Amino acid sequence: MRRFIDGFTMLLLGAIVLAAFVPARGDPADMMGVAGQVAVALLFFIHGAALSRASVLTGAAHWRLHLFIFAITFVCFPLVVLPILGLAPVWIPPELALGFLYLGALPSAVSSSIAFTAMAGGNVPAAVCSAAASNVFGMMMTPFLLILLAQTAGGDAFAVGDALRDIVVQLLLPFAAGQAIRPWVADFMDRHEALSSRYDQAVILLIVYAAFSKSVASGLWHDLPLAAIALAIGLCAVLLAAMIGIAMGLSRRLGFNLADETAAVFCGSKKSLASGLPMANVLFAGNPALGMIVLPIMVYNQIQIVVGALLAKAYAKRLRRQTVKEPDT
Repeated sequence: MRRFIDGFTMLLLGAIVLAAFVPARGDPADMMGVAGQVAVALLFFIHGAALSRASVLTGAAHWRLHLFIFAITFVCFPLVVLPILGLAPVWIPPELALGFLYLGALPSAVSSSIAFTAMAGGNVPAAVCSAAASNVFGMMMTPFLLILLAQTAGGDAFAVGDALRDIVVQLLLPFAAGQAIRPWVADFMDRHEALSSRYDQAVILLIVYAAFSKSVASGLWHDLPLAAIALAIGLCAVLLAAMIGIAMGLSRRLGFNLADETAAVFCGSKKSLASGLPMANVLFAGNPALGMIVLPIMVYNQIQIVVGALLAKAYAKRLRRQTVKEPDT
């Protein structure tokens, strides 16, 4: 758990603190914005080249479980998030409420969903398939779902045409190009998986610093009081607990075994920071409140990692007990 929390979390906090006291302004901020767009496009190119088709196909046959996880991620979660809009603008700023809508529309986290499912002894091939498919489909699902949620709330989050064009140019095309060259670079990508992970983190840090620099320059801390930050942290914790409870309850009601339930709980309750921040950089390009919009996914990500580690240990114990009992039955 220390590997997930200590180092990268401290770097994220450091990027926010640096932006608070030394925000990028003027030409450096513009250059950083261009660098962020290039870095995001390269990030999705690398993701496309690194995604193993064989590992995805291994778990693809369990369609019933995949549909269930897809419904939890893209139907249940957005519906659970929607009432938070009622807190704006009295309790939280509208931009922060939009950030929760964006959180609800995001795909599942790939690496942590798979890692925690494996740690728990659950259905890893199904987790690989569901989490990977969630991210691939999420590149198109997230903007459409966010548009739908924003219209339901009576707002206009962003220019739809521009957002979809940027998604295609900066995310889908680089991802497709990466997949196209996968046969020639598969060995290299598999051998250097750690480098890919470090690049993911570097891009996230760049986006966080640029986003909070822009928000600080536009008066973020004046518009976002400490009480709203504390409420956002509490809401993220409640959302995670609610989604874990929903995934558990429905898994058992639908008759999934414990290994499948584990995959459903971890894939269905998690949201991707690695995809969420780059997509936000595209969808909300030029928005001075970008830092406030991405705050919920940053907070939720840290809480889901801590809770996920504890939950994985509990599931591992249950699965071990179940394995011991089965030979006697």
